[in-house]
Amino acid sequence: MSVHLEREIQKLKRKVLSLSALVDEQLQTSVRAVVERDEEQATEVRERDAEVDRLEVEVEEECLKILALHQPVAIDLRFIISVLKINNDLERIGDLTVNISRKTLAFEGLLLVELPFELQDMSRKVQAMLRDALDALVNFDAGLGAEVCARDNEVDAMKRTVRREVERVVCKHPEQAKSLLRLAAVTRNLERIADLATNIAEDAIYMIEGKIVRHKDTE
Repeated sequence: MSVHLEREIQKLKRKVLSLSALVDEQLQTSVRAVVERDEEQATEVRERDAEVDRLEVEVEEECLKILALHQPVAIDLRFIISVLKINNDLERIGDLTVNISRKTLAFEGLLLVELPFELQDMSRKVQAMLRDALDALVNFDAGLGAEVCARDNEVDAMKRTVRREVERVVCKHPEQAKSLLRLAAVTRNLERIADLATNIAEDAIYMIEGKIVRHKDTE
């Protein structure tokens, strides 16, 4: 690898990490806004989405510039291809955090009888998946990427549990149906974020090992 290419790749890594840190913060804030019914935090998430979009464009432009000027090969080429795909996934995660934040407004005037699940626990699991998937990419750790893929099943199971609990509580307290169904919608967004984190982990494995593992069961 030439010195110039190495410098450009390190610069690209920093940009991807900046975008991922912002998206991770957006996820934390959006869930906290729902749990605390805090419209101010929800508004902050929606306003910062423009910054996510801006960084996504910058990362894409950096990738295209490196491809055009340096014509990378082997693992360097796979890294650029992976970053292009991951960049798009991060932007989509940012959009999903905006969807979550909007549920805060939906709870206005609604009082929950009880929370049928631990929303924050599910959020923490999803955040850990996202962080580890990005660590797998930056640290060239295929094993960590495989672990992230395996953890997706845990989040899927939590979403199924939420659905059953929501149905149970709605039968008991039909007057709370709107708020409970909106909370269930939050978990659907979280489950989708977990899917995108899995995509990122799969792309990290591809970058490191040259293996395409999507559509396969990852041990």
